[in-house]
Amino acid sequence: MTQRLSISATVFFVLTLCLGLYFAFAAVQGPSGILRRIQIEAETAELAKERDRLKDQVEQMENLTHRLSDEYLDLDLLDERAREVLGLLRPDEIILR
Repeated sequence: MTQRLSISATVFFVLTLCLGLYFAFAAVQGPSGILRRIQIEAETAELAKERDRLKDQVEQMENLTHRLSDEYLDLDLLDERAREVLGLLRPDEIILR
């Protein structure tokens, strides 16, 4: 003799299965799911690299600013910047292009 599930038991089973599938899908694809977490971790690593690169640039700028300040003037750096930025030359120099 075969037992058949009642309609209410079948509906309950199907509903439970659908809810389980929905929550499993949400755990993987949802806004706080596994795939979003992997994406956020990759973005975090990329932003950390950019932050480190920007910190290095700030340190270089601070070094140049200090070397051109009134307290410590690097004449070679001043001469280099004047030539590059302003296009200045000494009277005894010859330009080769």
